[in-house]
Amino acid sequence: MSDTTKTLLRGARLIGADATDVLIEGETIAAVGQDLPADGATVIEAAGQILLPGLVDLHTHLREPGREDSETVLTGPRAAAVGGYTAVHAMANTFPVADTAGVVEQVWRLGRESGYCDVQPVGAVTVGLEGKQLAELGAMHESAAGVVVFSDDGKCVDDAVIMRRALEYVKAFDGVIAQHAQEPRLTEGAQMNEGTVSAELGLGGWPAVAEESIIARDVLLAAHVDSRVHICHLSTAGSVEIVRWAKSKGWRVTAEVTPHHLLLTDELVRSYNPVYKVNPPLRTEADVMALREALADGTIDCVATDHAPHPHEDKDCEWGAAAMGMVGLETALSVVQHTMVDTGLLDWAGVADRMSFRPAAIGRLAGHGRPVAAGEPANLTLLDPAYRGVVNPAGFASRSRNTPYEGRELPGRVTHTFLRGRATVVDGNLT
Repeated sequence: MSDTTKTLLRGARLIGADATDVLIEGETIAAVGQDLPADGATVIEAAGQILLPGLVDLHTHLREPGREDSETVLTGPRAAAVGGYTAVHAMANTFPVADTAGVVEQVWRLGRESGYCDVQPVGAVTVGLEGKQLAELGAMHESAAGVVVFSDDGKCVDDAVIMRRALEYVKAFDGVIAQHAQEPRLTEGAQMNEGTVSAELGLGGWPAVAEESIIARDVLLAAHVDSRVHICHLSTAGSVEIVRWAKSKGWRVTAEVTPHHLLLTDELVRSYNPVYKVNPPLRTEADVMALREALADGTIDCVATDHAPHPHEDKDCEWGAAAMGMVGLETALSVVQHTMVDTGLLDWAGVADRMSFRPAAIGRLAGHGRPVAAGEPANLTLLDPAYRGVVNPAGFASRSRNTPYEGRELPGRVTHTFLRGRATVVDGNLT
């Protein structure tokens, strides 16, 4: 795209403002106001649509290198763009593990080549995700990828000494440790949430305390070190209370919730459909309601998809053998509209905060999570909130189809996504 390319979004609804026009010129928002002249610009009629800053995902599994049959650093960003995302953080549990400067730079460079969204690698906390020795945290941070977030996601950093050392190490450059909170001994053989449904189905239970005990330990460690800890995919009412308490102390704790934990419950496991098998597991209705309230009041900082693609054969099998995880990039904004906006818990300004501003701030991601204002980078998402449609994974841009929403009607549709002024999605279709 040349610097002289212009796009005029006419009549879009800005968060906290009336309908207005937004002029994009080159990579930047050139003007915001009423009745802006087109002057040769491509005009997009956006009346009735919501204009948000480009969405940012703190928790995406792109699977490359090693599991390109599930997803790649091309197909994942395409799915992200369809979902309204302009930046994603790629988790480290690849093959080989992203635990060195070389691997994170490979992911970063592939992301730059994709052209559909910015890909920021997440570095592993420990070598090989084995929890025994710190990975090259400093080298990954100083690499071209500039890694700030580190996580062994998929596994818990369960050794308290290793976790403390990691928090101490990243404090030097204001990094953050993103913890997959799962006490391994308490979840041996676990298949779903521990409760009434697991007892009736005879499936191994995954107790809430397995998550809550790790979170309690880690917020205390973060306070002791005065470093930043981020809780991945928080899923229980008890976890909410621990994070709320830690924040009341002024400790440097942030947390995320997935769209599926805002909507789905363990009652769905009665179908034995492995599409509902996920880590952490789907919890109870009471947990879902607590998570929604916590996202609304800011105890939970942001929504993160935990987009976890799997090939058909890893999900189309018996429950016990199935892989854990769900794809989520292309449906996240619709689920948030359904659970948070349409219920009156969040307005669109709140959605912008939880899905763009805060995740970009947690990940220290420059150029994203910025206001829709003149002079800002043109990373933007245009959403039609009146749209209603049935989810059909056959049309997904992701390489995988393991969505729990197949056949479910959800509201909202991303019509346009702009990455630094270039349209990556137009009328709901990839460019």
